Amino acid sequence: MNAANDFQTDAAAIRDRIDQVIAGLRAKDPEALRRLYTADVVSFDVEPPLQHVGVAAKLANWARVFEIFETVDYEVRDFTVAAGGEVAFAHAFARLTGTLKNGAPAAGMWVRVTYGMRKIHGTWLIAHDQVSVPLDVRSGRGVVDLQP
Repeated sequence: MNAANDFQTDAAAIRDRIDQVIAGLRAKDPEALRRLYTADVVSFDVEPPLQHVGVAAKLANWARVFEIFETVDYEVRDFTVAAGGEVAFAHAFARLTGTLKNGAPAAGMWVRVTYGMRKIHGTWLIAHDQVSVPLDVRSGRGVVDLQP
């Protein structure tokens, strides 16, 4: 295979992994999600603290979502991949929506997400993710009403 084919194959496999994240979230299936991360994943999520280290910490973030949402949806837009060899990164806009346990709809907010990926034994896994919202420097508050 040539480099262009390798990139296309890797990019497709990475996109498939993110599609599996989406499916795992929609199913509220922590074990399906566990298989998508490295054991030592480092997550800079929107929730405190500044970092969450290890797959158990990452799954605890998703568990909090599952506790308050009856149904979960996750949308990813403008997904872009750069891959080479055993390391890749991707970035996109993402939004978590659904229905809360009290029946209220949750429209969610668009966030920026970056994934650091490692190919381990031929499988792409998420080794790092960072989720953020833009900051209004004057007010010190996150801007959560932007659209991609």
